[in-house]
Amino acid sequence: MADEADTIQSTILQGNGADTSPQIALISQYVKDLSFENPNAPAVYQWQDQPQIDVQFNIGAEKVADDVVEIVLKIEVKATAPEGTAFAVELLYAALFGMRNVPDDQMQPFMLAEAPRLIFPFARRVLADAIRDGGFPPLLLDPIDFGALYLQQAQQLEATAGEPAGNA
Repeated sequence: MADEADTIQSTILQGNGADTSPQIALISQYVKDLSFENPNAPAVYQWQDQPQIDVQFNIGAEKVADDVVEIVLKIEVKATAPEGTAFAVELLYAALFGMRNVPDDQMQPFMLAEAPRLIFPFARRVLADAIRDGGFPPLLLDPIDFGALYLQQAQQLEATAGEPAGNA
């Protein structure tokens, strides 16, 4: 109990009032790039078949200042029917996060799981509006569990790290 109190006391008194606790804040979020293509208009509005929708995601992170990281969520959607491409959309939705005193082992999980989770609802709205403004019913994407995807990818990387390199 005394050790715990000493640790708390030393943390409080460190650095003449310096705040050493981890801090993360959303500074800004914005559309970085948006492209909507409707290559078969106006004929596409007469097509009877439901298009097949292909959705692809990618997450990027880049340090833009000492304590600032830009997270970019890239969403690509392509709708194709037997007659051709109905529409294609590419959205780069980004956010700036201020990060201070965050341990290195917690940076990557935040940037690739938590940050995309925070900005995804806004990117989903921009995407749905762009598709609706193109003359199609809005595409309402289901929520994505970025945390589970991050853990799955980390496990796959861990599993392949132990495998010997193949001979070419």
